[in-house]
Amino acid sequence: MARFTRIEVALKVKETGIVPVFYHADAEIGKRILKACYDGGARVFEFTNRGDFAHEVFVELVKYSAKELPEMILGIGSVVDAGTASLYIQNGTNFIVAPSLNPDVAKVCNRRKISWMPGCGSVSEISYAEELGAEIVKIFPATQVGGPEFIKAVKGPMPWSNIMPTGGVLPTKENISQWISAGAYCVGLGSQLFVKNENGEYDYEKITETVANSIQIIKELR
Repeated sequence: MARFTRIEVALKVKETGIVPVFYHADAEIGKRILKACYDGGARVFEFTNRGDFAHEVFVELVKYSAKELPEMILGIGSVVDAGTASLYIQNGTNFIVAPSLNPDVAKVCNRRKISWMPGCGSVSEISYAEELGAEIVKIFPATQVGGPEFIKAVKGPMPWSNIMPTGGVLPTKENISQWISAGAYCVGLGSQLFVKNENGEYDYEKITETVANSIQIIKELR
């Protein structure tokens, strides 16, 4: 069962402004990444359903977060069907992110009052997602869909829309500023956030620093 309500998810995403997006088959690496992001101030984290037995890794991360990172709101991404959504809801996800819009996933999430963030690529899809109960919609892949200008254009006739760009967002002041200034509710940060050292291993201290800097950039912009 989710530890956080969908209202709490929406408010915390707004407060911190970033959602780290990550997948790794090794749960121990996942735990260290979670801790690095948590130490940097992240309180919402998306683990993606992108590999065999990803749900088993996710269960370990859920239990670890509940014990060691009590304020971390952990959710699952890359969910494209209702069956997968049900599996992760049963395993304790606090929210579900999808690369596409599937009404069947919306029904499952709404029935259990789980926050659902579907991927959209047009005004019609965004509007339909909101009709299906999405508080936050993801534009994906954000750069290819139209970048910050797309969000700015959508927010004109639909100022109530809460949009999270994911895909092509960089953890730099210049790039984050473009998205937030255009009206993004928050940003999803993927591979560019999880830097590695010269040995090819994740640089956890640098990740913590980058997370903290990204959150600070958004605070200053607001």
